[in-house]
Amino acid sequence: MLALTSSPTFCQFPPRQTIGFRVSTFVKAFSTTSSADGVRTNYEGVKLEEKVTVEGVAKTRLDAWISSKINGISRARVQSSIRAGLVCVNGRVVDKVSYGVRTGDEINCTIAKLQPLRADAEDIPLDITYEDDHVLVVNKPPHMVVHPAPGNPRGTLVNAILNHCSLPNVALTDVGWLSEADDVSEDDLNIDIHPTDQTTCEDASCSIRPGIVHRLDKGTSGLLVVAKDEHSHAHLAEQFKAHTVTRVYLSVTSGVPTYASGRVEVPIGRDLNNRIRMTAVTGHKSGPARHAASRYKVLEVLANGGAALVEWRLETGRTHQIRVHAKYMGIPLLGDELYGGTKDMALSLLRPRTPSTCYLQLSDLVSSIERPCLHAMVLGFKHPCTGKYMHFSCPPPADLAEILSPLSGASTLPFKGQQANSALDVCKDQGR
Repeated sequence: MLALTSSPTFCQFPPRQTIGFRVSTFVKAFSTTSSADGVRTNYEGVKLEEKVTVEGVAKTRLDAWISSKINGISRARVQSSIRAGLVCVNGRVVDKVSYGVRTGDEINCTIAKLQPLRADAEDIPLDITYEDDHVLVVNKPPHMVVHPAPGNPRGTLVNAILNHCSLPNVALTDVGWLSEADDVSEDDLNIDIHPTDQTTCEDASCSIRPGIVHRLDKGTSGLLVVAKDEHSHAHLAEQFKAHTVTRVYLSVTSGVPTYASGRVEVPIGRDLNNRIRMTAVTGHKSGPARHAASRYKVLEVLANGGAALVEWRLETGRTHQIRVHAKYMGIPLLGDELYGGTKDMALSLLRPRTPSTCYLQLSDLVSSIERPCLHAMVLGFKHPCTGKYMHFSCPPPADLAEILSPLSGASTLPFKGQQANSALDVCKDQGR
């Protein structure tokens, strides 16, 4: 039975544990790079020396302990330092990030230099929605991979961003090379991008370090925020981890959800039969899974029930989350061949519900779809330096508009939209 309700429900997330420390804590920065407003943007060489004196910290991980003490640093950066052997507990090197700290432990840490994987700048046009000294918001086109990975070393959003930021020789760090199939949620994703040739970086521009905080699938279009320095990177990552970032997606589904709105809460894990695919894990299925929750709302029923325009709001950020939950609900995204939204399925639903003249046009359009019909329409977050709430929206790209208009126009029932562009009007209203 679907974990859905006619009115959405919400999860309450517990506050992060706060651990007390001695006032004698010693934190020294050997590298003092900071932005014009005094916020640290480079943590290389920062040292931490402290004795744990608070009871009840046995379940606190070493990486979490250190991250909470060095303001603004990313957890992934601390983990890299631990694995590099730069953290000692009671005089002995500890390279296990999950080590549980104990009362009385003497902890010494030096933040490591970022270990790079090279990526090159490429002159690829960017659709920039917003930019300042700290963040960059871009409208990613469909079919563009976010970052280099095996099989996609060039032509990615990262390559384009490097060119935009005038960093021709750069490196990706913290999580290494990831493919779209890697099960990395936004709770874990941190990719720093920075110059590899430090001898050429003697001016202020070299403090620019774009960082990928979240991803969109290759086929998904829409808004994505990029951090331009390490401080912004860490603060945006925390917002994604705390699920305080507003993300609204639009999709076209094959079929219509049973309920007009609801919430689906089903764990997501790797499909044991297909590594590049994720799956909803229910009952006693084997394999690890992670908590995942999505809220949805039907904005318009299209083609007399053959399809629907559906809005999604994410409570978590799992790999392929919307696509997996849509398949679980029996309404795979139109064009999503990996998760059952095949052309044959779409046409089988449209054929009996649309006039023959409309069906011929829709058949040609459906056959031309080359990606899942999913668009990241709204993105909202607190600016990492000013604290001001930033809200951005963008309409669906041309390929989605081309399918939405005839699908909406094919609806003949009196309570459905009568204008050929009604679905597009709904998209505009939702983005405001």
